Amino acid sequence: MDKNTIISQKLPFERLYFILLILALSIPLQTFAYFQDANIDVNHIEYKGYVLDQGNNSPLTSASVSLINTNISIVTNDEGEFLIKVPKHINDGSLQVSYLGYQDKIVPLLDFKDNTLNIKLKPSVIELSEISIKLRDAEALVREVLKKKGSNYLNDNTIMTAFYRETIKKRRSYVSLSEAVIDLYKNPYESSKTDLIKLHKARKNANYKKLDTLTLKLQGGPTSTLYIDVMKNPEILFTEDMADVYEFSYDKSTQINGRHIYVVKFKQRQTISEPLYYGKLYIDSETLAMTKAVYSLNMENKDEVSKMFVRKKPRQARVYPTLASYSIDYRQKDGKWYYSYGSIDLAVKIKWKKKLFNSTYKLNVEMAITDWKKNTDNETIKAKDRLKSSVVLSDKAAGFSDPIFWGEYNVIEPEKPIESAIKKIQKQLRKLN
Repeated sequence: MDKNTIISQKLPFERLYFILLILALSIPLQTFAYFQDANIDVNHIEYKGYVLDQGNNSPLTSASVSLINTNISIVTNDEGEFLIKVPKHINDGSLQVSYLGYQDKIVPLLDFKDNTLNIKLKPSVIELSEISIKLRDAEALVREVLKKKGSNYLNDNTIMTAFYRETIKKRRSYVSLSEAVIDLYKNPYESSKTDLIKLHKARKNANYKKLDTLTLKLQGGPTSTLYIDVMKNPEILFTEDMADVYEFSYDKSTQINGRHIYVVKFKQRQTISEPLYYGKLYIDSETLAMTKAVYSLNMENKDEVSKMFVRKKPRQARVYPTLASYSIDYRQKDGKWYYSYGSIDLAVKIKWKKKLFNSTYKLNVEMAITDWKKNTDNETIKAKDRLKSSVVLSDKAAGFSDPIFWGEYNVIEPEKPIESAIKKIQKQLRKLN
């Protein structure tokens, strides 16, 4: 019997690997020191708040929160919560809060006054007829978007700081949690060179509860969220023959940051049996730059989807990916757009022979660019320091040992279940020490 189940996601340019490893029933926690350095120099101020819908107070997930006139930014979590760390010397600045389909809002830092601030955005829905459509053919519009990526997106080498998180849940319980701060050396969008990643800091804890005999690990880590950048890697979705495999149509328009946005829907043609993608593209009506893409893999043909994902598995188990969804956001600075936030949601069902119940796992990865600068000296990362696409971050990270681990780095605030899991880990570590 092969004790490893290896799952890969087939993409035209690359495969994203997901590994299911057979593990012992009880995994002892590793022991790490738990300490607090009271003498650490804090050079930033934290501003915390929630971004909500003005009408019903519902949280706005993945809303953009950026410090005006800087490249510092963060996004809200599933509960609409954010915490942004600002250098002390910028105490009179303002935050710009924006979300697709809502009017953006400017909030002075002085409004926080040491309190958590509720920031409410007003919906802004625009009918398609109110925008002058430059191209009536939705497919032709997508082709124009791809042609203009050289002029619309960053054409400089840049060094970006990013926060990355991956979580794996078995049913409702978190069985693995990994987080990292990375340095991303990103090439111009017209360049064919691969973007490079250097791991700056990482922490993790896996299997802190008793598990089934099977647990899921993600191979690739932060590289996975780079691969879904459809403007850097358009072959993920669209090739020259895309009209033969996809149908394109217009949806209701919207706006973001006060800019009118075309919304283009796409789905695979009924004559195509191979599992492809469906979703929506959000295109700036003035520059024809793609500002957001949301897409999912068609899971109707289970056998074909399994062939795409499953490379190796135990003989007595059947593995079915049931969800593969992707989202990518771009932000504009000085007339150029760049990768801002990416997320992947996956679900896998494991069915064992001669067992009554199935095992269901849900995996989420997300990465947010929190700061960046132009790479004017064309710095690069030494080969030995590059984070490889084969890395398993949960194996490479060192544990939740340091309560001041993130220092002044901006991170996506953990939602309540993740926060609870982190506190549980820290409590266990204190007991061990």
